[in-house]
Amino acid sequence: MFRLDLKIALRSLWKNKGYTIINIGGLAIGLASCMILLLYVAYEWSYDKQFTNYDKTYVIYNNSKASTQTFSWAWTPGAMADEVRTKITGVAYSSHSTYPQEELISNGEKNFKKKAVYTDPTFLKIFDYKFIKGNPNTVLTNINSVILTKTMAKNLFGDEDPINKTVKLQHTEVLKVEAVIEDVPINSSIQFDYLMPYALFLKQNPWAKDINWGNSMCLTVIQLQSNTFFDKANSQIRDIFKNHSKDATNVGLMHPLAKWHLYDNFENGKSVGGKIDQLRIFLILAFCILLIACVNFMNLSTAKSEKRAKEVGVRKAIGSSRGALIGQFMIESVLLSFMAMLVAFILMEISLPYFNALLNIKLTINYYNWIFWVVLISLTAFTGFIAGSYPAFYLSSFEPVKVLKSFSTAGSSSLSVRKALVVFQFVFAASLIICTIVIYQQLNFIKNKPIGYNRASLIEIPIQGNLAGKEKLALLKEKLLKTGAVTGVTAFSRSISEGGNNTFNVSWPGKNPKEDVLFNHRDAGEDFAKTVGSEMVNGRDFSAQFTADSTNIVVNQAAVKVMGLKKPIGTVINIMGKPFTIIGVMKDFVMESPYKNAAPMFISNRIEGATYVIAKLNPAQSILNATTKVDEVVKALNPNFPVDRKFVEDSFQQKFQDERLLGILSNWFGGFAIFISCLGLLGLALFMAEQRKKEISIRKVLGATTLNILTLLNKDFIKLVAIANLIAFPLSYIIISKWLSAFEFNVGITILPFAIATGLSLIIAILTVSVQSVKVAKATPIDSLKHE
Repeated sequence: MFRLDLKIALRSLWKNKGYTIINIGGLAIGLASCMILLLYVAYEWSYDKQFTNYDKTYVIYNNSKASTQTFSWAWTPGAMADEVRTKITGVAYSSHSTYPQEELISNGEKNFKKKAVYTDPTFLKIFDYKFIKGNPNTVLTNINSVILTKTMAKNLFGDEDPINKTVKLQHTEVLKVEAVIEDVPINSSIQFDYLMPYALFLKQNPWAKDINWGNSMCLTVIQLQSNTFFDKANSQIRDIFKNHSKDATNVGLMHPLAKWHLYDNFENGKSVGGKIDQLRIFLILAFCILLIACVNFMNLSTAKSEKRAKEVGVRKAIGSSRGALIGQFMIESVLLSFMAMLVAFILMEISLPYFNALLNIKLTINYYNWIFWVVLISLTAFTGFIAGSYPAFYLSSFEPVKVLKSFSTAGSSSLSVRKALVVFQFVFAASLIICTIVIYQQLNFIKNKPIGYNRASLIEIPIQGNLAGKEKLALLKEKLLKTGAVTGVTAFSRSISEGGNNTFNVSWPGKNPKEDVLFNHRDAGEDFAKTVGSEMVNGRDFSAQFTADSTNIVVNQAAVKVMGLKKPIGTVINIMGKPFTIIGVMKDFVMESPYKNAAPMFISNRIEGATYVIAKLNPAQSILNATTKVDEVVKALNPNFPVDRKFVEDSFQQKFQDERLLGILSNWFGGFAIFISCLGLLGLALFMAEQRKKEISIRKVLGATTLNILTLLNKDFIKLVAIANLIAFPLSYIIISKWLSAFEFNVGITILPFAIATGLSLIIAILTVSVQSVKVAKATPIDSLKHE
């Protein structure tokens, strides 16, 4: 029986080639889109889950309570790891490490500036990277040792065995290679190219040896013996800061490693989401596109019901049951779905390289992974079942007597269902158009919003090697200005687009003792505001003309506001126990998030704390010419280090990565959803035009023009699209209102996205329907009426 049903299904698909192609195309695009989005979701979901005991591993967070809010960081004191290991119940391992930072490592003439992490041996027990060479039980105990990743070892030593050979760090420290491990998986939150002992970090930074529970400067990761200890361990860690300082407002928190990547947003000390919110959107988008493809199939199957009616009538008349007919149509649907799956494979293989390049990721189809095949086959069968369910039950319900006597089967109920399905498709399509427009509006609004300085032609050069030191920086500034390639040079303690370096330890005249305010702290050289193109609202910038600037500070507008200073210039404030005089008020400028108000900040003139040189390129010269001169000067002064220059504009653009990703995916997959909807509309228009051939012929004989006929055929579809837009408007409004509410600065909701969505959907519908309608409208009436 199954063979007979399969044969009938294949014959039916072959007989109706046009419908078959449209259905396979729609389902294939739906399946391919769904699978690509699921691959991306699975990739993001797999972060940090490749380690053996990842489910028992936790990152220690530092919740710093202020008077108005709580700030959460994965930065903890250096003493945290030992304290947790010895005093917290159920801890198997505890490790502290630095965050990855780029440092120069070299072997002879081979120099590479790559990401390094200083850590302890326990780090490799928690994160069980695969060792290619070396003994995992003895590594990181020798202060002058290093562990290389496979690619780093290849870059430094080629095909030679690197074990026990030496490399140089920053051209100063000689390190012996103790082990080689596999490259860090790309879906790991901690990315590095080589590991070094934490003892070496302490040697280079003696200040870090002091046990200071007020200085959070490293990452602490712990692994429990069992998750049954979690509640007790977490409650003990909460009070770990208070155990060392009665006045501490900090609270410890254990955050699961498996959630570190996806749940990285905290509000008032609690995890409230993060990238997981974006993944939920993509997951909904994936299944909605697939559902639209299924709806497309239902629409076309019920639209050609009259052509299948006599087949149903004959089979019922000779004794076929309704269940057998349902089985027949379901086999046809599932068969069509599996054909679409083969086409979807081709579409996925073609589109994945482009998709990876667009999003800067590495998604691949693992054909050896049984989970992939289970998901794919299940999804395909499920698609076939959902797509074929309504047509199967609808077609099998025809009564033999009526259909064999040529009574019309196209009742009002089936027509209403088809109309409802078209409306559903265009509700989703219109909603996607509106949301995508708002995403790009918000992105452009923030990108074009003033950020308090002029980032155009602004470059940053890391201070390393021979550039370190006040005299060397002064020489660099002098030589750069002499070239004429730059118009201004200054120094800054961090990259201008980075966060970090914060303190609560600031007091001012009239401060409430219970008031805690988190201030950003930066060090800067002379002429900082002038170089970056910022504005001094009051007072002056640091200048070489004033020798006493070491005890002076510049604050931003947000700091003046939070301190409530009416005449800030000349005010003495206390910072970490030392008095500083305010000499200038700088306009607020964006460092961390461009979506939030600037935090209070003070800038001191301590050149020793600078890690970057910031230079403004001369606009009178070409960028290529100016950067070439800058590189020559830097290379001449610091020949042993690469010129690691970068544009501030490039760093600033990275802040919009998540919104850019959301916009790109909404744009592309929204386009796919609209295309699938158009396929369904085309099929339905084909059917409606066929049904009304004789009516149209009579109208033409009576004098109707082609425009009259087109208007007649388009009118019903325009009504459906208009209804879809009316439903999509409130739905889209709710979605974009919730999304925009997460930003302190947002573009607001205007009528423009709704107007564009309405116009686009109507134009798309009219063009799609008119493609078929024109053929019918221009057909000779005699061809349809000659058999009457």
